Amino acid sequence: MRIRAGIVLVEDGKVALIERHRAGLDYYVFPGGGVDEGETPEQAAVREAKEELGVDVVVKKKVAEIHFELSTQIYFLVERIGGEFGTGVGEEFTDADPDNPEEGIYIPIWMPLEELRRHDNVYPAGVKELLLKAQTDGWSEEAVIIVEKSV
Repeated sequence: MRIRAGIVLVEDGKVALIERHRAGLDYYVFPGGGVDEGETPEQAAVREAKEELGVDVVVKKKVAEIHFELSTQIYFLVERIGGEFGTGVGEEFTDADPDNPEEGIYIPIWMPLEELRRHDNVYPAGVKELLLKAQTDGWSEEAVIIVEKSV
């Protein structure tokens, strides 16, 4: 089973997302990627923040665990402690071919939380909803477990 670690980074009323244009689709994802062998999900989240966004982060808490049929995604609330946003050096930027529709492009962006409410193409949707709810209710003490069923 594949495990993916992702981050939720919020600063100044904006959330860090990756804007994707791939295979004719336009959408946004929370930054993250696969957990490498010998790496904890927390370590992977920190590494992916550096690779995809160019920022150094510390994990504050686990906020969601999403179970799909063939994978699990774990999301962490993080705080930036350094780096320069938009200077990621992961293979998505260095090896991707923007003209290949299977690879597409990755653009790190800051999306205002108010704008986030209006987008139905932010994935995973469950993390987006948790983030919006946390703005008024705060984050839950325990990570929310979400099970996605295939259709």
